[in-house]
Amino acid sequence: MGAQLRVYRQKIRSAQTTKKITRAMELISASRIQKAQQRVAASTPYSRAVTRAVSAVATFSNVDHILTTEPENPRRAAIVLFTSDRGLAGAFNSQVIREAGELRARLEAEGKEVIHYLIGRKAVGYFTFRKRDSERQWTGGTDNPDVETAREIGQALVERFIQPTDEGGVDEIHIVYNRFVSMISQVPETVRLLPLEVVEGVDEPGDEILPLYEFEPEVGDVLDALLPVYIESRIFNAMLQSAAAKHAATQKAMKSASDNADKLILDYTRLANNARQAEITQQISEIVGGADALASAKH
Repeated sequence: MGAQLRVYRQKIRSAQTTKKITRAMELISASRIQKAQQRVAASTPYSRAVTRAVSAVATFSNVDHILTTEPENPRRAAIVLFTSDRGLAGAFNSQVIREAGELRARLEAEGKEVIHYLIGRKAVGYFTFRKRDSERQWTGGTDNPDVETAREIGQALVERFIQPTDEGGVDEIHIVYNRFVSMISQVPETVRLLPLEVVEGVDEPGDEILPLYEFEPEVGDVLDALLPVYIESRIFNAMLQSAAAKHAATQKAMKSASDNADKLILDYTRLANNARQAEITQQISEIVGGADALASAKH
């Protein structure tokens, strides 16, 4: 009984230590999520405005441009996968990796070769463990994204997109990331950046008079200048969305872990009390039995 009681007490101490760690991580994530939400709220209107401008110009200018021109026979597509550098976030990384896997399967079913750009150590670790190739990798800044990294990623994607397919270029660019919906909901989302599929953010023509655009010097030059800005803004917004979703997922996972630790502590405390009561009962029985034996011996 004594050995069993020691085991239960050791498990109680382990659960209490675990609870301290998970509770601290929950509070850290709760403090970071507010700033992450503010950055998303500040970035999203700009990203939408750039997308609206690019979509409107490309759609209503009647000029063939790489932004909107669909290749006749697309042969290669790029997937940019956004994960986190750290775990302990529930299904945050697994669901976005699964989404990217489903997208890859669809693209390959269409006869396209797929290449990957990886953001976050979890994506890199996933591909390394399965011995899969990737074009480029970016790690170390997923919790607090910066514009410089987004610009570097955007430049790499634009260079690959404008490169001829025969020379290793890509015909399509897709991004897969977790979109922050609320503190309890983070949804994996797939967006095709290039070529533009629809006029994003531009209403259908109706009674409203559409704006007229004047270009100086040429429409193509304007779109060429907007292309890197569009890619960079969308990449940075996806990074911010992913970071906010990661903090929310971590907070939710750590709260669940703290609640489970409380339950374990309660269960093991009850078992320890039962073991202690059984030990005391056994000791009393032994004392009573010994006293009875001594009394019998005197007679």
